[in-house]
Amino acid sequence: MASSTIELAAPDVIAKYEVVIGLEVHVQLATNTKIFCSCPTSFGAPPNTNVCPVCLGLPGALPVMNRRAVELGSQAAISLHCNVNPFSRMARKNYFYPDLPKGYQISQFDQPLAEHGFLDITVTPEGEPAYKKRVGITRLHLEDDAGKSLHDGSFKDMDRYTYIDLNRSGTPLAEIVSEPDMRSSDEAVAYLTELKQVMQYINASTCDMEKGHLRADANVSVRLKGAEKLGTRAEVKNLNSFRFLKAAIEFEVARQVAIVEAGGKIHQETRLYDTESGETVGMRSKEQAHDYRYFPEPDLVPVRVSEKWREQLRAELPELPFDRRARFINDYGLREYDAQVLTATRDMSDYYEQAAKASEDPKGTANFVMGDLMGALKGEGKEISESPVPPEHMGELATLIKRGEISGKLAKEIFVKMFAEGTRPSVIMERDGLKQISDTGAIEKIIDEVLAANPKQVEQYKSGKTAVAGFLVGQVMKLSKGQANPGTVNEMLAKKLA
Repeated sequence: MASSTIELAAPDVIAKYEVVIGLEVHVQLATNTKIFCSCPTSFGAPPNTNVCPVCLGLPGALPVMNRRAVELGSQAAISLHCNVNPFSRMARKNYFYPDLPKGYQISQFDQPLAEHGFLDITVTPEGEPAYKKRVGITRLHLEDDAGKSLHDGSFKDMDRYTYIDLNRSGTPLAEIVSEPDMRSSDEAVAYLTELKQVMQYINASTCDMEKGHLRADANVSVRLKGAEKLGTRAEVKNLNSFRFLKAAIEFEVARQVAIVEAGGKIHQETRLYDTESGETVGMRSKEQAHDYRYFPEPDLVPVRVSEKWREQLRAELPELPFDRRARFINDYGLREYDAQVLTATRDMSDYYEQAAKASEDPKGTANFVMGDLMGALKGEGKEISESPVPPEHMGELATLIKRGEISGKLAKEIFVKMFAEGTRPSVIMERDGLKQISDTGAIEKIIDEVLAANPKQVEQYKSGKTAVAGFLVGQVMKLSKGQANPGTVNEMLAKKLA
């Protein structure tokens, strides 16, 4: 953590306290147009060009609900085990902010799209055993996004300038509000990671954090361990990376504990995380619901999701990552860690699934996908969807090893050519003479040559220095150009030396 001018509590003092964290996550839904108008949601256009009277909030402009936003929001809610309400209503949330031209946000208040869900997470603290936890989800509601403020200068710079780009104004958001169930920055990161994965699996959002498609607000409070009453929370806004989320929470915990230990009081406020200093900085006092003067949006009819429509949306959902992980472990005998890696993205899990179905050795296929293939793709700066090796070829490579037609060493040599050429492994094996030698007569001839060329090592073996057998095996493999069956070599060599 960066050095700070704010007094921070030491780790041993923090250990006396329990941290309470809830996250409000804003997910930009993957619609082609904005939530209440037909302006495009595409990223990268010149500032203030993807705008119209509706998203600029001009007098007389009337919003129209984007049906696709309701569908994606409902599918996100179903995937998070929420109840999608048959009736929900949009509301005006009134506040002034430079990048909010209407002077209010169209959101949902007392009648949200969905409520009462949960997300199961796996937490892996550094140096400690992994554990599972369930985090409750209070609600998922729809709203329009504000524009973007571009700041020139640091938070503490008196000559700081702010520029406004309204291209993002009116893009559709699903705000997902968790229960205050998380007790560490590790749990918060695990929750956001799992949430991002689910949203990407169902194509509800790209969740590109660099483009602001996934942003988290962290509500953080502390209380002495054993206390029942929650402490006063501070909200850290607009955290757009896992690293910043973790750092901001840890700084805020140390700040709050130091204040409480000194006899001070925590003020309920909204804070920002300064990535340069590594500190959270006060932004404004935290508003209550009545400060926003919510009232039903008069220009939009209520949202009604029938049971038939809801079930249709449920049927369109793909297998979710937590379900796929469990199935990979059960069907393919994978370790939990391997299943997590292979379900990190939908493209990755689809690739492995096809490769495993084409293979006689799903575990071996998993090792090649996670190791050789992912390493080669990373070296080329490519995604799994851009792999020059079709999944069926990866499955065939593992099958050739399983059948004993090639060794692991030969498989790696063949893979390099597969990646470069896109050719089937069996074709490369036959074409380049890389098939494993299992013929005992041919192997015996090679062993005899090695023993004749290394009488000193043979004598050492017979005098009790059996470790020298490894050297002799290596010489046999070298002479056979790595093609001799290692198991057969070890077995025959042991008989020759007996």
